[in-house]
Amino acid sequence: MTGRVGDQESDFVAIAPVATWCPETSMALAEISQPRRATMLNKVAHAAFVPTGIVTVLLGPMLPTLSAQWSLNYEQAGSLFTAQFAGATVGTSLSGIIVSRCGFRFAIGAGLFAMAVGVAALPFSSHLLGLFCICCYGTGIGIAIPAANLLVAAINPGRSGAALNRLNSSWSLGAVACPFIVAAAAKAGEIKLFLAVVAGFLLLVLLAIAFSSYVVEAAAVQSNDGSDASPVNWSGRSVLVLSALFFLYVGTENAFGGWIASYSKSLGTSSPTLAVMTPSFFFAALMIGRWIAPHVLEKVDELRTARGGLFIACLGMGGLVLSRTVPLVVGSVAVAGFGLAAVYPITISRLSQEFGPAAARAGSITFTVANLGGASLPWIVGYSSHQFNDLRIGLAVPLAATMLMYILYHRHWTSDSNPSSLA
Repeated sequence: MTGRVGDQESDFVAIAPVATWCPETSMALAEISQPRRATMLNKVAHAAFVPTGIVTVLLGPMLPTLSAQWSLNYEQAGSLFTAQFAGATVGTSLSGIIVSRCGFRFAIGAGLFAMAVGVAALPFSSHLLGLFCICCYGTGIGIAIPAANLLVAAINPGRSGAALNRLNSSWSLGAVACPFIVAAAAKAGEIKLFLAVVAGFLLLVLLAIAFSSYVVEAAAVQSNDGSDASPVNWSGRSVLVLSALFFLYVGTENAFGGWIASYSKSLGTSSPTLAVMTPSFFFAALMIGRWIAPHVLEKVDELRTARGGLFIACLGMGGLVLSRTVPLVVGSVAVAGFGLAAVYPITISRLSQEFGPAAARAGSITFTVANLGGASLPWIVGYSSHQFNDLRIGLAVPLAATMLMYILYHRHWTSDSNPSSLA
């Protein structure tokens, strides 16, 4: 397969246009007709998401080490998250352009390469250069995550909710492993070796994807009158609500997950190694929840699943703020992670349902707004904690954001029109 839509026509079944990234151009996606090839496409996305999960959460367990190495206070440490998600915002803006011109495989590979470069250079950097490295791998995250999510949504049109939960469980697998490996590497004094191995892992996955013959590519096609065939109502309430949900969710997950290790360490009731490992319990609960979610969605519609999950997450986050020992921290973050597990995939699925063929064009905005949330909420946690000299005050920020998401899910959607198609 050459990678151009239209070659070897017998291998493809055309599906409706799914994405438009600029006013002049729309994207037509082609779905591999043979089930074996569709399965391979899913494997490509899953393979990319494991190391992406490692890199996305890397800053959290690394934060105590980097703060000590660069002599950072809470507010300065929070700026590292801002650098990561400022880069992710740029990457998200580039992702749609890259997909429309070069295809999903190239976009995912480009994201993995940027992550590898940033991670490999990080241990040799000063504070300022470290900000650039973090921004670099953040850009890679921003390119790869939308491309992989939209690829999976496109090739699983009838079961997008379940498929996206499974995809994001692969991300969670990397996120779970990361704090444990960082803790072991820090204890052995091998942080540089660990980061080199992560960079090598990213490059190996990149090469595997590059030489894979099973790809879905995007071809730029013009509508008959040269205009956008699937316009988005940018002034509609759905755009605002979904943008708010993406902003709050990504900001919450990264603010909460990113500061857990620092909070555990500040309690002083356990070893530094155990404190660094505590984020793993949060991401493990996310992963388990995403494994379970497809089965839940067979019986419960998306809206009730998301609302229930957000309520559980609020309980966990409230418990963390009141926790004084590491065992209580572990229990609270596990509850919060389990509650949040299905919310992000379901929100992506709502985006697809609300905008149909124009979902990815709307996604170019909502994914960008999501990264703004990832850049700002962790910094607000650090700023608030610095001002009050108490990290618990800062951790009330993701709790408030989760409460707001719960309200948005209740107020904007009253019922799920077709829950069976989401499982």
